[in-house]
Amino acid sequence: MKLGRPALLQLQKSILSPSLRPRQTSQWLGLGTRCRTAHQPRRSYASISAAELQFGQPVHETHPHLLRAGEITPGITAQEYADRRSRLAASLPDNGIAILASSNTKYRSGAVFYEFHQEPNFFYLTGFNEPEAVAVIQKVGSSADYIFHLFVRPKDSKAEQWDGARSGEQAGLDVFNADESGDINHLHTLLPRLISGANEIYTDIVKCSGFGRFFRNQDLVPNDFQRMIKDSKVKPLKPLMHELRILKSEAEVANMRLAGKYSGRAFTNAMRRQWSKEKDLGAFLDYEFKIGGCDTTAYVPVIAGGQNALSIHYVRNDDILKEGEIVLVDAGGEYGGYIADITRSWPINGKFSDPQRDLYEAILRVQRSTISLCRESANMTLDKLHQITEHGLKEALKQLGFDMTGDSLDVLFPHHVGHYIGLDVHDCPGYPRSVPLKAGHCVTVEPGIYVPDDNRWPEHFRGIGIRIEDSVCVQDDSPLILTTEAVKEVVDIEALRN
Repeated sequence: MKLGRPALLQLQKSILSPSLRPRQTSQWLGLGTRCRTAHQPRRSYASISAAELQFGQPVHETHPHLLRAGEITPGITAQEYADRRSRLAASLPDNGIAILASSNTKYRSGAVFYEFHQEPNFFYLTGFNEPEAVAVIQKVGSSADYIFHLFVRPKDSKAEQWDGARSGEQAGLDVFNADESGDINHLHTLLPRLISGANEIYTDIVKCSGFGRFFRNQDLVPNDFQRMIKDSKVKPLKPLMHELRILKSEAEVANMRLAGKYSGRAFTNAMRRQWSKEKDLGAFLDYEFKIGGCDTTAYVPVIAGGQNALSIHYVRNDDILKEGEIVLVDAGGEYGGYIADITRSWPINGKFSDPQRDLYEAILRVQRSTISLCRESANMTLDKLHQITEHGLKEALKQLGFDMTGDSLDVLFPHHVGHYIGLDVHDCPGYPRSVPLKAGHCVTVEPGIYVPDDNRWPEHFRGIGIRIEDSVCVQDDSPLILTTEAVKEVVDIEALRN
């Protein structure tokens, strides 16, 4: 009897020792069982301690303080990555293939590079966190069975002396559970046979740049990859990936909860202190995110004092923080590739003035009400939540003396109340906000009011910008707020300075 991939993986999981479920790298390379397809024979390798080897990213044997046994990236096991690829294969047509490229190394100047950030769809399917790599998911027949091809940079002692360790082709098999691994430099000869044997090709590489020379210059003469696929039936991969990524697994939610917890604590610690410069507050948050447990920051933060908060994406962060004004901070950390997205607004001197308190509490009431609807049983969409939020803000502002006729709300609340979050700050970009929210959707809820300094608005509110944002996971009958450690009640914010 030939086992399909899910059945085989479950069988392997049941017979392996706890340290090898599912296999990432075994304690001794060659003695463990990889997550492999049913058609592939078992291989054996020399017994080499994995802890003595060098990889391009942490593995359990070299970084047990970061990864548990069986995990490829923090919180995400080899089994989960294999299941993701199986789900993608099931959504492909018979004998279809999906081709994904890693991100490039981007250079600031000369040989000085920016922090590397992996292409999210590639990362979601592989857990491989190095540049210059290509993954091919090749569906076998009409089932969810597949062959996972991973083409990576080979080991190179001279290059690694300068740029750090590479995982190499063998690790593609042993660590990342590829069925076939190859040298990325031979892609010209490795890809054509996969393309020629495919009924349909799903890829987004023809629209956006992948790694290096092979996929670049998209708008000029056809590149190598475009010439390879010119006679093939090509469809966009993004819609299939969005359907896989939009509902988060328990492990993904757990990672986002950790990112939210660590980030939220950093916010609360920042509120305890008196700050005189946006730059200093930003530096403190960056430090607190990382020392508190996050891997890095999730995005360029907004640290906006006073009227700077009227610009939604103000990121200069170079101004003075003035007594009596509000500072709006939109920032978050990242854990295991998953992000937290938080905005808090608080008085620079630690105590709200009466107008600041009135506007803040009006926004907070609306935010709490909108969050309460982030449950599947409420039958909401992000667009419906936005409409409800608009209505709530409009009524609240009327009570505060605002003239809400005409385009008033568009001026005061110019952005949407929420977006999807996950591996990206704006996760699954382009995925519609009109889809009913289900358990596993993770979103932001971020109402804000930004009052221009002109005669149209009540004088005592002019120049104030306030936004309150939390990251929320939709559940069946209640929302799971991922960022509760960032205090937001007026009494709690003011108590931090006492």
